[in-house]
Amino acid sequence: MAEPIRVVLVEDNAVFREALELLLALRGEIRVVGSVADGADAASVVSELQPDVVLMDYRLPGLDGVQATRAVLEACPGTAVVCLTASANPRERDALVEAGAVDCLQKDDGLDAIIAAVHDAARSAAA
Repeated sequence: MAEPIRVVLVEDNAVFREALELLLALRGEIRVVGSVADGADAASVVSELQPDVVLMDYRLPGLDGVQATRAVLEACPGTAVVCLTASANPRERDALVEAGAVDCLQKDDGLDAIIAAVHDAARSAAA
């Protein structure tokens, strides 16, 4: 069996973060290795834990998704960033991709879409 995909969650909504962590823990191929609520903490946690993928909310206290994406990728260039958002306009999505995020999903796209994005991001990080 292959090693699980190591994921760090960056989400300020504690209920959503904990629910997502529990749901991802049910998947044998994904392991949540850390989670934080603030964009400013994301880079240090990612630098310490060296995950394959970071699932990050677009709107965060501390640093917004674009700033946090840049900080995460500077701290750990081999990590892939997937942003989750309740609502982002096309300009915001473009800014995330320009900052280095591999994908930006709506939070209501569903768990299957999030899991598929994690797998795609892990493949892109490994390439």
